[in-house]
Amino acid sequence: MSDKERILHIISNETKNSIEQMSVVTPSIFASIYSNFAKEHNTDLDNEDELSHDLLRTECSTLVDMQNKTSKNAQNLSNNTHKAISAIKNKNEAELDEVLKETIELRKEIEKLKESVYKDELTHSYNRKWLHDQYLTEDSDKFKDAGTMAMIDLNYFKLVNDTHGHIIGDKVLIFIANQLKKTKYKVVRYGGDEFIILFQKNITTKKAKSILNELREDVISKKLKAHNTTFRTSFSIGVTQYVADETLLIVIERADKNMYEDKLEIKKRVTGIEA
Repeated sequence: MSDKERILHIISNETKNSIEQMSVVTPSIFASIYSNFAKEHNTDLDNEDELSHDLLRTECSTLVDMQNKTSKNAQNLSNNTHKAISAIKNKNEAELDEVLKETIELRKEIEKLKESVYKDELTHSYNRKWLHDQYLTEDSDKFKDAGTMAMIDLNYFKLVNDTHGHIIGDKVLIFIANQLKKTKYKVVRYGGDEFIILFQKNITTKKAKSILNELREDVISKKLKAHNTTFRTSFSIGVTQYVADETLLIVIERADKNMYEDKLEIKKRVTGIEA
């Protein structure tokens, strides 16, 4: 990804985050907000038509490549199925061994494809699509099973961006994502500087808070480098249990509510980003 594309990704994410709570967004409102963020990054949009064409061509190329790989894997799977049926009918062990080897290679290709679809590009955490496909029912936003969920929200993240720049901000997101992955539970980048951690239903809210509090203390103690200065980062935690058939939105609202008090308490201790 070029520096220009990276900045545009940052501007796009900032725009999406700023309009997330707005009930109505017209094209002109979106364009105005996008333009303001572009000005903050000293990005010239005068060649927008040419830029849009290049980006669209890149995105289309990626989609076509993914479609071709999917089609190829589907055909290989079909061929392997026919071979396996034939080998079983004829009791041909040599042919079965060949099918097994081909299936193993096919599985590797499918896993790579799933990774590109389900992973957040920046942090390599899971994305919203993965959350929906793995945890929610196909035709709604309701959870398939019970469990425990934690919302993670970075503190003073705007201050990090304003003080050290968005490239450092991206590195902070990567750092936090990698720290959260140390829990060994499923980490989802929900949007902007928000993450979700999904625990099994046998993990109580008390246990989840204990795991995340210990991790947070470790994060707070670390000094991060930006150019010739150091700073630190922290996050707030909101944990809640959920049951099967509860909607994602309701669970997130409950987790956000639980996070409110935690954010007040942690900001009494950590009053900024100074190391």
